[in-house]
Amino acid sequence: MSAELVLYVKKTCPWCIAAESWLSQKGYTWREIDVNASQASFSEMEKISGQRFVPTLVVGGKHLADFDTAQLEQFLKAEDIQPAK
Repeated sequence: MSAELVLYVKKTCPWCIAAESWLSQKGYTWREIDVNASQASFSEMEKISGQRFVPTLVVGGKHLADFDTAQLEQFLKAEDIQPAK
């Protein structure tokens, strides 16, 4: 499955930086939303995920919150989410 990935981040978050690096290395593209840039974005992330931690990934109506790259890889594999071609 190929769907738009939306990644909620904080620019200085080491887990966010690692997630973006991993996604880039694997050929994924995503839309980044910096939750420090606007309270509305932070509130949107909270509403979607039910929590306040980054990174939070939203794709195809599903989300993964507060994860490391191993959890990210497992989630994408389990959901059969492939890089866009």
